[in-house]
Amino acid sequence: MKNLPGALLLSLALTAPAFAADPTLRERSESVPAAPYLLPGAPTFDMTIGQFRERYNAANADLPLMEYRAIDNRNDSSRLTRAASKISETLYASTALEQGTGKVKTLQLTWLPVPGPDQKASQEKALAYMTALLRFFVPGLSPDEARQKLNALLSEGKGARYFSHTEGALRFVVANNGDKGLTFAVEPIKLALPPADQGGKNDEKQSH
Repeated sequence: MKNLPGALLLSLALTAPAFAADPTLRERSESVPAAPYLLPGAPTFDMTIGQFRERYNAANADLPLMEYRAIDNRNDSSRLTRAASKISETLYASTALEQGTGKVKTLQLTWLPVPGPDQKASQEKALAYMTALLRFFVPGLSPDEARQKLNALLSEGKGARYFSHTEGALRFVVANNGDKGLTFAVEPIKLALPPADQGGKNDEKQSH
């Protein structure tokens, strides 16, 4: 896939801080080293991009994702396979896959706010796709609840090059580059078991 917008290529290497000492804490930073999904041993979702797309499209026939196509990344030392899917001239889906297994490490949607009479409609389309992606991973939410949750995340990330919120086994990421693009991503995280007590049982209080 050639001639991708620069903002999308930036989103494919979404530069975000490494994990905080406590992964349940929110991260917000203007200094952006390696993204968590780029770190050695970073987890994957238990599905390939083809499996994700099939399940997503079955649940969102009105907001389909076309086939993801690999991007030439010969200068990329991350050892990840990167791919993207064009939704419209202002909206792209992208991913990074574990080499060998093809399992998904991150799913990203990037909106490019092109000024003009169609900007409002393109923004609404982007928000609809972002809501659908969020709801795919949190299926218990109604469409309205998912939209409210997305709006809250975007509000928290407004004006920040990187913002993340960890919830259960998921990390929601917002990368706001102003007129250069807005990226919303969903990524898996590793869950650490609470320490075991002397009897060999986990102390449930540690998980709260």
